[in-house]
Amino acid sequence: MRRIVASLSAMLMLATVTAVAQEPPKSSHKGMAKAGGAKSDSAVISKATSAAPPDIGRNAAVMGMTDGKMKELRPGTNGWMCMLDASGNSMCLDKEWQAWGDAWMNKKDPPKPKGVGVAYMLNGDTGASNTDPYATKRTADNKWVVTGPHIMLLPTDVSQLESYPTDWTKGGPWVMWKGTPYAHIMVPTKSMSK
Repeated sequence: MRRIVASLSAMLMLATVTAVAQEPPKSSHKGMAKAGGAKSDSAVISKATSAAPPDIGRNAAVMGMTDGKMKELRPGTNGWMCMLDASGNSMCLDKEWQAWGDAWMNKKDPPKPKGVGVAYMLNGDTGASNTDPYATKRTADNKWVVTGPHIMLLPTDVSQLESYPTDWTKGGPWVMWKGTPYAHIMVPTKSMSK
């Protein structure tokens, strides 16, 4: 659990850097240290778990940022972990995605999933490059995409990605970060626009 907490702490810090690069400066309040500007652990737990279906979020561990450090706000019983990034984006990850997140944060090849990995972001996100897993802001050529509510899938074999496009504007599932060790399938749950 400590390794997961350390990895997720690093992932949340990178998300913070990404969010700062994406958004104009906001006024800050001393003591407002929780991700997404939430004022209490219960608010963070509520928003973080809203990323997944209620049956998953209800029993998931929840991680939150307090004074620049990741801490467990609530232990879980189902193997899922939910969290907020600095922009307030919520996500819930199964064990395969938690291992993937550790690899991404430490810039190492992710372990081969033992089963299909599933992650939920049913509240959408504030954007990322579709070509560079480490881009922190939009550029002319990094195909920046702001994704509405979606589910993310890690395949058990990278060849399973070949039949999916990278174009998110066509509707249906698409591949994010194709050609990198972090490629995965994005499955919109609502239609997206350009």
